[in-house]
Amino acid sequence: MLDWSKISTVLLDMDGTILDLHFDNHFWLHHLPKRYSESENISLEQAKKKLSAHYQDVEGTIDWYCLDYWAKHTNLSITDLKREIQHLIRLRDDAHDFLTALKASGRDVVLVTNAHPDSLSLKIERTELDQYFDTLYSTHEFGVTKESQLLWQKLQAKHGFDVDCTLFVDDSLVILDSAKKFGIKHLLAVANPDSKQANKKISGYPAITDFGIFVEEIKRSGLN
Repeated sequence: MLDWSKISTVLLDMDGTILDLHFDNHFWLHHLPKRYSESENISLEQAKKKLSAHYQDVEGTIDWYCLDYWAKHTNLSITDLKREIQHLIRLRDDAHDFLTALKASGRDVVLVTNAHPDSLSLKIERTELDQYFDTLYSTHEFGVTKESQLLWQKLQAKHGFDVDCTLFVDDSLVILDSAKKFGIKHLLAVANPDSKQANKKISGYPAITDFGIFVEEIKRSGLN
């Protein structure tokens, strides 16, 4: 599926790729609507409808991922609300061994997430995921998301990765399309981002449901 001998840099998404997406799906689709309905004194269905329409309006933009934006829109502390269900934040079951093997192999392991810095900090606090990475980037520091070619241009200018020797892993096909357009040669989709939902059908990219299939090969093809 992947020629690890030709991969020296690994760019990894966070939510749905390294972390179980169940936390985020539950927060945005259930917990925030519940708290918003209570705050606005409207029904849960009304709250879901209003938020869903707004989600669609800004999806894929930096605002969609910005906790400050949603705090202003809802008049609620999004970070505080996330902490109410922080027990749901967890690494994927197959992530630890995969990330440990990557780090030990001598490859440059980089987190590239659209998540807001406050969300990233909370998830590091809960999972200590920073121990697995050489560098962590929130796209908010660049002002654009992974859906944009400008993000890849800015990220390459700052980090200096070679597209021919780079693997990028994400659970979003739209974002993988963006990385492909930029020229990143090795691309991988995650077909089971949410442990509580059925696997997604992926076309156009190699896809996995268990990072464990790569561990031994990564060890054999280490750069150290």
